[in-house]
Amino acid sequence: MRLRIKIFFAIAILFSAKLFAANEIYRAVDITPPTVAREFRGAWITCVATNADWPSQSGLTVAQQKAELIALLDHAAQLKLNAVILQVRPACDAMYSSSIEPWSEYLTGTQGRAPEPVYDPLAFAIEEAHKRGLELHAWFNPFRARHNLAKSPAAANHISKTHPEFIRNYGDLQWLDPGEPAVRAYVLRVIMDVVKRYDVDGIQFDDYFYPYFDKSVGDFPDYATWKKYGNGQDQGDWRRANVNQFIQSVYQNIKTAKPWVKFGVSPFGIWRPGNPPQIKGLDAYATLYADSRLWLASGWVDYLAPQLYWPIDDAPHSFPILLNWWTQQNVKSRDVFSALNAAAVGDKFSANEIARQIQTTRTQSGASGEIFFHLKNLVDDSALNGIVRAQNFQPALVPAMPWLNSNLPDQPKSFVSINARTNLIARWEIAANDLPKWWVLQCRGTNNLWTTQILPATQTGCTFTSWMPDTISISAVDRFGNISSPATVKKSSQPPVRNGKGKLYAN
Repeated sequence: MRLRIKIFFAIAILFSAKLFAANEIYRAVDITPPTVAREFRGAWITCVATNADWPSQSGLTVAQQKAELIALLDHAAQLKLNAVILQVRPACDAMYSSSIEPWSEYLTGTQGRAPEPVYDPLAFAIEEAHKRGLELHAWFNPFRARHNLAKSPAAANHISKTHPEFIRNYGDLQWLDPGEPAVRAYVLRVIMDVVKRYDVDGIQFDDYFYPYFDKSVGDFPDYATWKKYGNGQDQGDWRRANVNQFIQSVYQNIKTAKPWVKFGVSPFGIWRPGNPPQIKGLDAYATLYADSRLWLASGWVDYLAPQLYWPIDDAPHSFPILLNWWTQQNVKSRDVFSALNAAAVGDKFSANEIARQIQTTRTQSGASGEIFFHLKNLVDDSALNGIVRAQNFQPALVPAMPWLNSNLPDQPKSFVSINARTNLIARWEIAANDLPKWWVLQCRGTNNLWTTQILPATQTGCTFTSWMPDTISISAVDRFGNISSPATVKKSSQPPVRNGKGKLYAN
């Protein structure tokens, strides 16, 4: 995708000896700033359970909800994360305005009751995340219909009321039956409603599709569905085929509607015990019927973030051994991120374990980022907060997606002008409506050190008050993560070239 971009700098320079001599201006130069780091740095924002990230409790006022979310996003930006994964559909309910499913009880305390005054939390979260240079991925629990921690009755428009034939009771949970074609179509409709109506950057599922096995309950009660649709298949193979078909259809539908919207899954960290040989533990392939290796190898996801929630030195669940194995399954060259168990810090392991895991991820060929479970832990644990800050010493762009689009945006075009103000002001404007996703603003001081900022497409200016850069560079980043060649200007004492309208052209 080519961006039809016309961009300009308008730089106001103070006519004071403290800042610039009268004949100093910025001129176009052939200087390339340092390459911007590429790494996915995400954190989940949960809304379920007592240690939820947001809202901290149900029934908060709208103003309180907004203030809490803004504070979390501010923390994410301060930690130089570049993505948040917001739980938007915990159990066939909606943390957003939906005509299909009821309002979530985690907003108001009662399922089906809208916030008052009414607002759309997802739209608000997207806007505020993008302001801070953060992607927002919408996290769906596709087949859970009723959470065991639910505090209010199901609303009249909840799926358990409108389509009770879709529901299977499993212990204290209610579950949609993935074997029912109508169920898969229903969940796909819910997901695509969000994709089409909201400017989300990604859609994500977590680790379970069929529920975790409960030995006190026994097998999932889908025998009648299997007999109806199984066509003689082994029941386990049939269940996996249901999930595989669903994953593939979600990916294809997202790419048809909005090719740039990422689709990712964060599966259980072990595909099958014995893969690789030393690994022991839950068999997600046979228990959750999640053949996540197939999804990655088939290119049905843009990223996979296996939940590697064990310490590095835990040989039967070795973090580096598992991460290396997952990268080797990535024959389609998608993205592999490590999901890190920040919630276990202070309990199962120390904050330094997370530092080791970040470094292991960064040195593992084929791994391109990490996601923390979950954001509240990064905020509340001072040791963990300090470690993440130290690890993320510079901003990073999320990885590009060359399997979808590798065309670079047009190089920005710029000019400079002088007017009498008290600060140095850089501005850029767009002539076309096809905005980039981000701007990368890079500046170099007289000490020859570069700074980098990742700015939203809507930001078209920057004011320098505490320091005056020697060199300023701007690049455009499109929705697929491709970055343009930079337009760079440098302070010069050469006489300006005017165009007859008072403008001093840089290029």
